Amino acid sequence: MIEHLFGSKTRAGVLRTFFRQPDKAFYVRELARLLEVQINAIRRELEILLQLGLIKETEVVNESKKAGEGLRKYFILDNQALIFGELQALLIKSQLMDEKELASALVDKAGKMDLFLLTGKFTADKRAPSDILLVGNLKEKSVDNLIKKYEKKFGFPIRYTIMNRKEFMERREMMDRFLFSMFEADNIKVVDHIGV
Repeated sequence: MIEHLFGSKTRAGVLRTFFRQPDKAFYVRELARLLEVQINAIRRELEILLQLGLIKETEVVNESKKAGEGLRKYFILDNQALIFGELQALLIKSQLMDEKELASALVDKAGKMDLFLLTGKFTADKRAPSDILLVGNLKEKSVDNLIKKYEKKFGFPIRYTIMNRKEFMERREMMDRFLFSMFEADNIKVVDHIGV
């Protein structure tokens, strides 16, 4: 949806990337690699965002000793931009809509689900060892395809874990460190037929 509003998938992806990490400076090739977009398309969008005053240019000295790699041009979000707050709110709402869409798609297409937990990047909790925990009799290929589709849409990798119910119950009973970390982190239970 947001790409229609901004007129370009690439621009929407660049903005999402900047707003997801507002204090991080990115260089052109890094954005092209993250978004899997041609470098010239990234340059074009960065130029537009520079003209709008949403990002600013900065130079960072590269510590590398390779010849020709002294200064590298980076771009960073300008949090003093006039529409910074409004744009941030819009992108957060768009992200929430996409997350709901992902959750619905997984529930509909992944198979019989006993537990579906969102945490990590979906709750902004870095303590979680995984972003999604799925428990049940699941179609791993379907899950993998959906995750890949939404990784492109979100612009970041999604760490997910699949277990069958028996494995989950055994690990839960022995107080498995991974599961403990998942439940200690901020989380959203989308499906819970186990009663955790």
